[in-house]
Amino acid sequence: MYSVDELEDRLFDLAFAEDIGDGDHTTLCCIPETAVGKSKLLVKEAGILAGVDIARKVFHKFDPELKMEVFIEDGSVVKPGDVAFIVSGKIRSLLQTERLMLNIMQRMSGIATMTHRYMEQLKGTKTRVLDTRKTTPGMRILEKEAVKIGGGTNHRIGLFDMILLKDNHVDFAGGISQAIERCHQYLEERNLNLKIEIEVRSIDELQQVLNKGGVDRIMLDNFTPELTRKAVEMIGGRYETESSGGITLETIRNYAECGVDFVSVGALTHSVKGLDLSFKAC
Repeated sequence: MYSVDELEDRLFDLAFAEDIGDGDHTTLCCIPETAVGKSKLLVKEAGILAGVDIARKVFHKFDPELKMEVFIEDGSVVKPGDVAFIVSGKIRSLLQTERLMLNIMQRMSGIATMTHRYMEQLKGTKTRVLDTRKTTPGMRILEKEAVKIGGGTNHRIGLFDMILLKDNHVDFAGGISQAIERCHQYLEERNLNLKIEIEVRSIDELQQVLNKGGVDRIMLDNFTPELTRKAVEMIGGRYETESSGGITLETIRNYAECGVDFVSVGALTHSVKGLDLSFKAC
């Protein structure tokens, strides 16, 4: 399994290869190799800034001699006209790193901003917002980091760090009891210590889980707020609870007030709008 640093490094390699190919011919034809200058990261839209640390890695990966002076850190509230940082060094390097850095920072800042909006709706409750695996292929580590910067909580990173028995697993296994039993057998055989979460689609399935036990968290999938409140009362604090399924900025508060521990929201990453940023000569 790759470390976070290794995953980021591989992403940068692929991204630069995709963008630059056999050379940035526009830059190479009109900018002398020895020319130096400065560019600033300009904020053009209000939101939460994210990706400053990743930008630093992008610049260093491409040209270790680039110098970055940071004025606004990750997680800060920003407004149009703010300058987050200035980078100085070879102009060729500034131009060739611009698009990758902006693509990452705009995406991460958009996710952090959206996550912050959801968390604002949860003020005064114990509920936390979770991300999902509905991420851009290859960008998951960065997108989940942006969720944390925005104040949210990461669900599992992938298929390897938690057991999540969803409806298809349960159906293919022959039922809730069989799925839980096979899960415990598998973990014991491989000496693995992973949390177990199971998805339920009805009060009847919830009761089956409560009768069987052996899980850490129960996901209430596509429950109404009324059914969610009943389910939370039935669970009685014995297991962590998570609401999931089509929950929006307008409805998340209704679910939080039912007493669930978590609400998972795929929209944090799967359809978020990037924050408007630009990288301009200065």
